[in-house]
Amino acid sequence: MEEHSAKWIIRGNKLLDETAATSIRGYLSMLYDHLDKDDQRPVVPLSHGDPSAFACFRTSPEAVDAIVHAVQSAEFNSYAPTIGILPARRAVAEYLSADLPYNLSADDIYLTVGCTQSIEVILSALARPGANILLPRPGYPLYESRASFSKLEVRHFDLIPEKGWEVDLESVEALADENTAAIVIISPGNPCGNVFSYQHLRKVAETARKLGIFVIADEVYGHIAFGSNPYVPMGEFGSIVPVLSLGSISKRWIVPGWRLGWIATCDPNGILKKYGIVDSIKSYFNISSNPATFVQAAIPQIFEKTKEDFFSKTINIMREAADICYEKTKEIPCVTCPHKPDGSMFAMVKLNLSLLEDISDDMDFCLKLAREESVTILPGVAVGLKNWLRITFSIEPQSLEQGLDRMKAFCQRHSRK
Repeated sequence: MEEHSAKWIIRGNKLLDETAATSIRGYLSMLYDHLDKDDQRPVVPLSHGDPSAFACFRTSPEAVDAIVHAVQSAEFNSYAPTIGILPARRAVAEYLSADLPYNLSADDIYLTVGCTQSIEVILSALARPGANILLPRPGYPLYESRASFSKLEVRHFDLIPEKGWEVDLESVEALADENTAAIVIISPGNPCGNVFSYQHLRKVAETARKLGIFVIADEVYGHIAFGSNPYVPMGEFGSIVPVLSLGSISKRWIVPGWRLGWIATCDPNGILKKYGIVDSIKSYFNISSNPATFVQAAIPQIFEKTKEDFFSKTINIMREAADICYEKTKEIPCVTCPHKPDGSMFAMVKLNLSLLEDISDDMDFCLKLAREESVTILPGVAVGLKNWLRITFSIEPQSLEQGLDRMKAFCQRHSRK
């Protein structure tokens, strides 16, 4: 049959195109497309948090040995159970329990393909007709993309820059209604670099309890805290409000490509099980993929054998990089950093367009910066805050200084005369 005689009714899913375009990867693609390929200088990537490419950020030798041992044993080449192999789930439970006032069991843990799948699983489990979810602004855009794709209504509450990016609890109460499923809290914070205090997290827990909703605690940057506030897991308040804690080995062990994350039910009162959330999560795993079995198998040894000096070295480098980022941005007249980063790998800075010529908004700033200086920075619109910028400092300190110096030169070149 000739092709012209066929009546094709094939259609792609345009919703996928729309949600992908507003993802961090979508924005990164635009930035890298605007690089000047004739510029001989190395690109300085201040736009995404993956320090694994840099020599000063290498995972622990014990983690590598654990992976090698799991592969060479030939005992972990098979499919894993849908929620993960028991030794790995038990190890994650013990790892998390060390920071909690109660003990988790292996039955409280579900292993995922990184934290990305954790988000996908939870939002899919909550996406009943008419439901809504409360997300921080600024926040991590994957939540919004996945919620939109699952037809789960999004309502944004504000983080207050002048208060160290604390949650505006009044706006949370005003947004919630009888169809609200949960609130998302990210600490240590992406994109703000904040670490919520014990007192503030308790207030969040009490607010959520008052509203009758549970907390999704994104703790993928857990323990990466180097400021005045120590890291406190939201599960600390699990007796006040049910908590689903999301984590992974991606950031603390600097292995995002290993794709091993988890969902932990921090809920000693059993509320999530009583109201069907746990069953929905388990059901979703029956139709999804699993982390590689050999990576799961390595988890007990990774947790047990990694030495404390590996973590302290990483924290010291991050602290130095955060200091450089904060001090260097002070030298750039058109940007302001309202809060020195306390954790994670990011800082948010406000862009003052009135001091610049030929720059229309944060997206225009970032595209022209990429083109003229081979420096990539994520526009604030990507994380829900227009005319701000998210700067990643999880790179070698020398490269970070170089990138911020180029940004300063760019701003001077475009400053109003």
